[in-house]
Amino acid sequence: MSGTLFIVATPIGNLEDITLRALRVLKEADLIACEDTRHTRKLLSHYQISKPTVSYHEHNEHHRTSELIARLEAGANVALVSDAGTPLVSDPGLRVVQEAIEHGIPVVPIPGASAFVAAVAASGLSTEQFVFAGFLPSKQTARRARLAELRSLPMTIVFYEAPHRIKQALADAREMLPGRAVVIARELTKLHEEFIRSGLSEIELPEGARGEIVLLFGPPSPGREDEVQANRSVAEDVEELMRVQRLDQKTALKRVARARGIGKSEAYRQMLGERESDGAAEQDEG
Repeated sequence: MSGTLFIVATPIGNLEDITLRALRVLKEADLIACEDTRHTRKLLSHYQISKPTVSYHEHNEHHRTSELIARLEAGANVALVSDAGTPLVSDPGLRVVQEAIEHGIPVVPIPGASAFVAAVAASGLSTEQFVFAGFLPSKQTARRARLAELRSLPMTIVFYEAPHRIKQALADAREMLPGRAVVIARELTKLHEEFIRSGLSEIELPEGARGEIVLLFGPPSPGREDEVQANRSVAEDVEELMRVQRLDQKTALKRVARARGIGKSEAYRQMLGERESDGAAEQDEG
């Protein structure tokens, strides 16, 4: 009989933010697969848990998965943890979960801390609908393209961002996501936890800000949706995706239509109308 793969959420900072169930599972597991064994041992030592650990991260995920599946099929119970928060949320783990499912091995989530959920709850932004979009791309061209894809979503948008890129991300967001409030949540649950809430045009960062950052953009402000939409035409969005991401027109149009919440045929109709208007304007100027 096979063992069970447990997906165990661990604290994102404060070591008290771990559930009793998570502690029990870690104590009873035959093996703990960690993103960084040195980091996880600090948590295990704090709670006097002595169990064998093995590294499982993006660089060894391929070959380590087969080893873990073999242990699970032999009857071992394996707990998968990341350095902080819930595994698989912008962290490795998907491969072993998929393999376990394919092999008929039970996969059991042990819920707990998650940085983006904590940030959304305390942000003061709308929580009726929100989208978590992971890490923003590190390169400006790709980052701006990603923001362009999400621009028309009428809801809170949540990213993870590195402290050394936060200023560049905000500079791009000012142009690509106008009319939105912004919240920077850093060092969540730790000694220097901080929430900075402002409009995109006014936000100021303290010098030398460090720590993990959750970056949140609220829905477009009331009365600004039409203005934001008017600032960018369907044709402009399509052309930008074709240029930046080297997409063909059909694929770019499909993405723009999905982001704007309209059908592809309607987006195509709008694009043709905008191009005809631009062409007529150029002839008048000539």
